Amino acid sequence: MIQWEDFEKIDIRAGTIIEAIPFTKAIKPAYQLKIDFGTLGIKQSSAQITGLYTPEALRGVQVVAIINFPAKQIANFMSECLVLGVYGKEDKVVLLHPGMPVPDGAKIG
Repeated sequence: MIQWEDFEKIDIRAGTIIEAIPFTKAIKPAYQLKIDFGTLGIKQSSAQITGLYTPEALRGVQVVAIINFPAKQIANFMSECLVLGVYGKEDKVVLLHPGMPVPDGAKIG
């Protein structure tokens, strides 16, 4: 079990995908995403979500992401946040998102 203080260290925010392109240098199929977190800025993420989503369908979609992990280099790309999803059928990721529009950068709690 974790303590409440452990959960409070995780900064989970809503943001809107403004760009999604295939990540051709990734070992596993993935997209390079640019996500607008409002006043917190635009962050990029590598996301293995190609099983259920196309780049065109992702643009404008609000997602939930952890934004306070250290940046992680994946091939030639720096991933600055972790987009959250649920493993569904055949381990395809279903993105978590707010049930209705919220301001970009809104804190999840």
